[in-house]
Amino acid sequence: IRYPPVLISCCCRVMFQLQAYFLVLDDIMDNSVTRRGQPCWFRVPQVGMVAINDGILLRNHIHRILKKHFRGKPYYVDLVDLFNEVEMQTACGQMIDLITTFEGEKDLAKYSLPIHRRIVQYKTAYYSFYLPVACALLMAGENLENHIDVKNVLVDMGIYFQVQDDYLDCFADPETLGKIGTDIEDFKCSWLVVKALERCSKEQTEILYANYGKPDPSNVAKVKELYKELDLEGVFKEYESKSYEKLTGVIEAHKSKAIQAVLKSFLAKIYKRQK
Repeated sequence: IRYPPVLISCCCRVMFQLQAYFLVLDDIMDNSVTRRGQPCWFRVPQVGMVAINDGILLRNHIHRILKKHFRGKPYYVDLVDLFNEVEMQTACGQMIDLITTFEGEKDLAKYSLPIHRRIVQYKTAYYSFYLPVACALLMAGENLENHIDVKNVLVDMGIYFQVQDDYLDCFADPETLGKIGTDIEDFKCSWLVVKALERCSKEQTEILYANYGKPDPSNVAKVKELYKELDLEGVFKEYESKSYEKLTGVIEAHKSKAIQAVLKSFLAKIYKRQK
């Protein structure tokens, strides 16, 4: 199926606007400093908390674009439902992420891989990986209920992507990454801290508890040194290799060569990424 370029352009635009809306507000909630090598929008002089309203404007313009360009299409209602559902899922993921780092209730004991997966699945995987493919399927006249297997692969790919992000937040050069990682300072339920908790001795656990979630550079340095002692770089590389093999196997087992090609292109773009 060949779609009119204007429809493809509009669909891409609303997905970018949805992401921009999430990121503008996420940077405020995380008190981040940079985003893609530039100051976060709320840190730009004369913007400040006006950024909150800017985010709301981005979000509300999405449905104006969908209505203008897709209203007469047979899949319009399903497309609107998809965007609404993905937005709700992402907001739920953000909520879980925020309440696990709530000041005054910091407790590393509640962090685990299932909690991390839940946050990542809702906060990142649905809008970053599932949404683009789901839009294409709807525009091709497909019923999304018939492609649950594709959804599951994309969610797993999104989780792998976020584990990469957690790793890069700590180990990547900020100049290359385009942002300054703050997962340690922000007490995030990062894949790294969960794996550290699994591998720590009693003494190492005490070091982690004493320093994780504190903004002082000396505390952050102690956590990073502990991560190196635990060889979390090696643990991540093993995880990355196994994840790639597993995802490739699932993709190649799909009956549709066209869907295989799309999923393989997604995986190729993120495998061993550096930013």
